[in-house]
Amino acid sequence: MEISIVIPAYNEAESLPELLKQLTAVLQPMNKVYEIIIIDDGSSDGTAGLLRTLSLEYPNLKALIFRRNYGKSPALSEGFRVAKGTYVITMDGDLQDDPKEIPNLLAKIDEGYDLVSGWKKKRHDPLSKRLPSKLFNYIVSKAARLDLNDFNCGLKAYRNEVVKDLQVYGELHRFLPFLANAKGYRVTEIAVQHHPRIHGVSKFGARRYLNGAFDLMTVLFLTRFRTSPLHIFGTMGLISFLIGVLIETYLISLWFMGEGIGRRPLFLWGIFMILMGIQFVGFGLIAEMISANQAENVRYTIREVIGEE
Repeated sequence: MEISIVIPAYNEAESLPELLKQLTAVLQPMNKVYEIIIIDDGSSDGTAGLLRTLSLEYPNLKALIFRRNYGKSPALSEGFRVAKGTYVITMDGDLQDDPKEIPNLLAKIDEGYDLVSGWKKKRHDPLSKRLPSKLFNYIVSKAARLDLNDFNCGLKAYRNEVVKDLQVYGELHRFLPFLANAKGYRVTEIAVQHHPRIHGVSKFGARRYLNGAFDLMTVLFLTRFRTSPLHIFGTMGLISFLIGVLIETYLISLWFMGEGIGRRPLFLWGIFMILMGIQFVGFGLIAEMISANQAENVRYTIREVIGEE
């Protein structure tokens, strides 16, 4: 198997027949052995029945039908689990991603990259989606120390070992280039064609921006402090402790000058900051002990082995 196309789909019954037609028109002339994996994420529009029918027409089609709607990340995770291709292409099922970009993605990955992300340079979405997306991509780019313009584009190409190595859960599909880069994989992007939505509506509401902020915190913690939690808890604890000490030192100097400090809110606030600092350090030490006990289960990615082990 040379190419696996992984497509999460939620209520995209109107788009899937045309998408499969376009994919076949691109993949067949490439003379590659390929499979198309569509994950029906608990659709309520008859997608499951449609996929059963389409599988008779497209022998390369494989469908995974979820019992209920779990979300895009679980759908991708299951698609990655069963994908057999040397290269794995992900794309959305709404016809906004162009299958004609697949050869371009593969050509780029053959230059030595492990993950090539699409960049919707000219995006056909309303301003209410484009502006928050630009802000999101800017923040994630700085946090990841990775110069990408579009982390959340559904159109991506991976080497198979990358998708097998990534743990995709919750809503971490937005951060796959971030996670891959943190593991040492070579990540880049190319500009891709983006089409206006023809059928249906977007499945992501305003809540995704709040979720995205929490998920970014999760990714930062997992990639930078997973094996050294005391670094973040200790830093926070030290800052809090020092602020508390400075407050109390200032108040004690006032007390020596004859001013009463026992009823001042600042006095209680200083004590609170000191106690919170001690607690943060304590949390960090406990987390370090847990991390040490789990260290034997930590996996490190090896790119190449030269000679005999």
